[in-house]
Amino acid sequence: MSAVPRTTRALVTAPLPQIIEKLGIAISEGQFALDRNSVEMAQIMGETEVEIGGRLRSLLELGFTPSFYAFTEATVEAKLSFTMSESTSTAVSASASVGGGVGVFMAAATVSASYQRRFSVEASGTSSIAARLVSLPPPDQFMALLRTLQEPSDE
Repeated sequence: MSAVPRTTRALVTAPLPQIIEKLGIAISEGQFALDRNSVEMAQIMGETEVEIGGRLRSLLELGFTPSFYAFTEATVEAKLSFTMSESTSTAVSASASVGGGVGVFMAAATVSASYQRRFSVEASGTSSIAARLVSLPPPDQFMALLRTLQEPSDE
């Protein structure tokens, strides 16, 4: 079997579904890490106090909120190009020479044959993954809780 069909089959069966699956999982894990970071920042802001007007207030009470982010789109791009060629060449050459002199006769023959089969495969590929990340407002429930914390208490 020629090398060209084997190589073509190997290139065409690239694992595109697995690439897409891994991108989805990576985005999910990335989103989870972003959310976890926002929650940790909220905890830090709730614990960090600043004295204003003789009273300690947390950064959350002062209106600071952690940043929240979300992935809005992701793109996988893969480009593959390949060139394959197969060639066969055969060459036969023959020569004869005759010579002689007085009472002498000489003859010589030369035969040359060659067979060549060439395979050439060139493949190149590029891929890129792009993701868009945007800032989101804090969740409504989080903001509602902060507003209740800011209401004056009966002290």
